[in-house]
Amino acid sequence: MLTIGGQNGAMTLERIEMKMHTDMLRAASRIARARDVTVGQLVRDLLAREISRAHAKPPVRADERLVAPLRARLAPDLAGAADWGDLQARLRAKGYILRAAGGGLALHDWPGDRRICKASELGFSHARLMRRLRAPFPGHPHARLTERHLAPDEKGAPEGTPEIALTEPAEPDGPGAAPDTDQPFFSTRLPSVSAI
Repeated sequence: MLTIGGQNGAMTLERIEMKMHTDMLRAASRIARARDVTVGQLVRDLLAREISRAHAKPPVRADERLVAPLRARLAPDLAGAADWGDLQARLRAKGYILRAAGGGLALHDWPGDRRICKASELGFSHARLMRRLRAPFPGHPHARLTERHLAPDEKGAPEGTPEIALTEPAEPDGPGAAPDTDQPFFSTRLPSVSAI
């Protein structure tokens, strides 16, 4: 059992005795050896994780019945704004505003400023908007996100994402080939070695 206290507020360990099935002890010993810890440390780590999970706040999720119509109503503004100022003006005109919230953004009503949902629940995460608008959200407290999501040579997509291009199909060859269409199709191509 762990007891918080002791001298200078340090955590002290108390000896406990517990019974464990032989197969479980063998499995725990293998895992502990692989992690280069004792079985006791393995058990303490597992208990600490469970205690942390038990005290964790459940995520605050907006009701999908509310989010779906908002998504449809605000998607053109979230997708079409030229910059953060334009986006906030468009949202304000419809009675909403974005605010920094943790590492992301939350949609609030305007002018009441009550939180409605996360921007990511609308399909527009902070990272996605930051890449598209090529700038961090003004005054956002997490500056490290800017470095991660706005590389100077980035073209708007995370590293490793294939480029998507609209291309025309090649001319059909020979008998039995598919008929010509004027419809373009999507193809993906990986960046060339020189682009990496």
